[in-house]
Amino acid sequence: MSNEYFFNTIIGKRKSRIVSGIHAALSAAQIEKKIDFRQLPPILLEVPREEAHGDFACTIAMLLAKELKRSPREIAGLIKNYFDCAATGVEKLDIAGPGFLNFYLPKSWLSPCLSELLAEGDDFGRSEAGSGKKVQVEFVSANPTGELHMGNARGAAIGDTLASLLDMSGHQVEREFYINDAGNQISRFAASLEARYLQLLGQDAQLPDDGYHGQDICDTMAALIKEEGNKYLGMESHLRKEYFTSYALQEKITNAKKTLEKFGVVYDVWFSEQSLHDSGSVTDIIERLRQGGWVYEQDGAFWLASTRFGEEKDEVLVRANGIPTYYAADIAYHDNKFQRGFGLAIDIWGADHHGHVARMKGAMAALGYSRDQLEVVLMQLVHLYQGGELLLMSKRAGTYVTLEELMETVGKDAARFFFVMRSAGSQMDFDLDLAKKQSADNPVYYVQYAHARICSMLAKAAEEGYTLKDLPDDFSLLDHPSELALIRKLVDFPDEIIFAAQHFEPHRIAIYVQDLAALFHNFYSHCRVVGPDKDLSLARLWLAKGTARVIANALKAMGVSAPEKM
Repeated sequence: MSNEYFFNTIIGKRKSRIVSGIHAALSAAQIEKKIDFRQLPPILLEVPREEAHGDFACTIAMLLAKELKRSPREIAGLIKNYFDCAATGVEKLDIAGPGFLNFYLPKSWLSPCLSELLAEGDDFGRSEAGSGKKVQVEFVSANPTGELHMGNARGAAIGDTLASLLDMSGHQVEREFYINDAGNQISRFAASLEARYLQLLGQDAQLPDDGYHGQDICDTMAALIKEEGNKYLGMESHLRKEYFTSYALQEKITNAKKTLEKFGVVYDVWFSEQSLHDSGSVTDIIERLRQGGWVYEQDGAFWLASTRFGEEKDEVLVRANGIPTYYAADIAYHDNKFQRGFGLAIDIWGADHHGHVARMKGAMAALGYSRDQLEVVLMQLVHLYQGGELLLMSKRAGTYVTLEELMETVGKDAARFFFVMRSAGSQMDFDLDLAKKQSADNPVYYVQYAHARICSMLAKAAEEGYTLKDLPDDFSLLDHPSELALIRKLVDFPDEIIFAAQHFEPHRIAIYVQDLAALFHNFYSHCRVVGPDKDLSLARLWLAKGTARVIANALKAMGVSAPEKM
């Protein structure tokens, strides 16, 4: 993706000026034969952890030291000598440590930044960083053989939020659910449905040991019997299973759609695995790989030469009995994604699928795609706690806590926020008691309360005659440290969205909005918003309004509401 520092954001434009100034300084030093380099490495700016180290810092001097055979501090000194502070809006440039360049901007730089933010209106946070690139995000994709559970819920929150962030950063995004409606699990599903049907009608039937034992299977067959009675008792077993499977899949998929929509997730496409077999896509993909020299026959089966792209062993594509493996169908499915024009396909998988990542990327490379066109976000397990105890059972499902039960217990907002606020790769402990708590200890309540407090403040100010129609000419009156810290955080928002989207890290937005809420609460406790100075009061009200807008936009990206009252 593009260099993040040249995006047309408030911070991006300022970083761009500084980076251009570093380029110009190095070029001037080279022209005067002070240094000699062939090609510069990327010049990156970071925000120092400590405010005393400036607004931005750069390590370019250390990166050039080896090529130039000069000490980093000496190179940093040359850059400082040739750097034009006035042209780049920099007040001071210092050298620190082994050769860090620390850039200090004048305090006044934040005033026009707030004006820019407010002028963008409700769209603040959106950008064109993705340049309209077509991206697909596939997530949840649970087997349609049971109810959605906690793991599915985490995947739904992470996948949907990532899709929103990609959309906000200028990508053309589609959300997709892959329905695993083919293969062995469907055969076991059919046998389980039949056994429950017969048992409910008083027949002697044994549920398969590897079948599905959840209460929902009984409920499905009970509903069928209520609708149609015992008319299928006399039907041949294979025909009966076929009908039961069709009936149950339709019910499960319909219920999954309803549950996910209640959770705030709406898919653009529901893609059937069976359609790949019916259309001949699986057969076609095996033939394409064979023609490319990637497939060989051994012991009656067809194998993909996976060792050629770095795997430890070759993989079976078609078993000796002539039935394609799930791997073959998965290759066909991912090929189908790219055939539909997606430049990037992102999969959200459980961590137990980590071994499948490299071989799927390898298969895509064998088909002529770039490995980088497929990105897999691996998601760790969720442990649910209540009263300090680990919960394992569900009253309805008998084996796991369902997404429906979770939403009934803590609500959609808390569930989504909690799932997103940890990186996908970290194991998660979900505390039900904390998620229901209405206090600052609960992160989603803390953030929503900040938004509600601002809305209440603005409504009261309006009653007192403060109308926020025309933006002030400038916000230079806002010079308290808590005000400047809040503005600085606000203007970071578009860049945070871009970074989180580029690096597939939606948890960054949960962290960001918690930090933003904390800075607002700090500002509120240190600064009297509406006071005797009307101009200052208006400036502070505009700052509060901008904060509410950013909080709302961040929460919206996470699928969480921003209430005006609590």
